[in-house]
Amino acid sequence: MSLRHALLGLLSQGSASGYDLLKIFEISLANVWPATQSQLYGELGRLADAGLIEVVAEGPRGRKAYGPTEAGMAELRHWLVEVPPEQLRRSDMLLRVFFLGAVGAEQARAYLKEQGAVATRSHEHLETIRPIVADDDHDLSVYGRIALEWGLRFTRMQQEWAEWAAREIEAHTSRTPSGTGV
Repeated sequence: MSLRHALLGLLSQGSASGYDLLKIFEISLANVWPATQSQLYGELGRLADAGLIEVVAEGPRGRKAYGPTEAGMAELRHWLVEVPPEQLRRSDMLLRVFFLGAVGAEQARAYLKEQGAVATRSHEHLETIRPIVADDDHDLSVYGRIALEWGLRFTRMQQEWAEWAAREIEAHTSRTPSGTGV
């Protein structure tokens, strides 16, 4: 996903200022596609230059509300249904798992326990978002809840996997002649 498409998607739900979009990002999209303020405002400028969004209202202190153009909606629809999602196949964390045999069993288990703790913290953070997500029939609410549920299930799976993997190393260590697992 690109920031471009994230902004077009948000603007397809209704016009918003850069500030409004930043706030929406902070409570929702930042969990799947983080962006800084400068990235967001820079992308708004590029979208406007490309004719994909336009200023639909101006307020005090130069505040501008943007909305998608027909070309912007066409781009969003094209990306949603015709461009296959990028399947991330690289995982720095799992690459390390492949080589945990190079360290002692205790270090390997500690690494896995830390990965479980990271997943637990992520899961807890997502749980704090649950009450913020509106329970209504607005598209952003419905699909936001669906995305949140994916995150909750994924982090729960990561926690369970890390616990299982640490037990596997424990079992491996008890079966190896040196008892080190190395």
